[in-house]
Amino acid sequence: MTVPVLHTIMIYAKDMHRLAHFYKTYFSFEGDCEIKDGLIELHSADNGLIILIHQAAKSIKMGQANIKLVFSVENVDLFKQNCLSNGLFFGVTHQANGYQFANVKDPEGNSVSISSRSYQSS
Repeated sequence: MTVPVLHTIMIYAKDMHRLAHFYKTYFSFEGDCEIKDGLIELHSADNGLIILIHQAAKSIKMGQANIKLVFSVENVDLFKQNCLSNGLFFGVTHQANGYQFANVKDPEGNSVSISSRSYQSS
């Protein structure tokens, strides 16, 4: 029996191209942003995770899902500084047990976090 592996995250968006631009600009996802079969497909730079952006129904209340996308970065403050120079403002940097994190919302109101947790020393 094979073990399930998280490979793809689907995000519903009112403005699909705006959301694709956000993940391409700030998190280095790649893709041509063409809508194919009703989806925009973006690939992480390391060819790991795929984000599929799907047109949201008018009835969906955005930003209310119980999901947060967490991106691993080695230096939270440096990443925040680089994003700020491109117009994205993260909230305060929080200190946890041996790592840091900061939060922001994407253009559709979804929670996004950057975290150095995966780089903490054991």
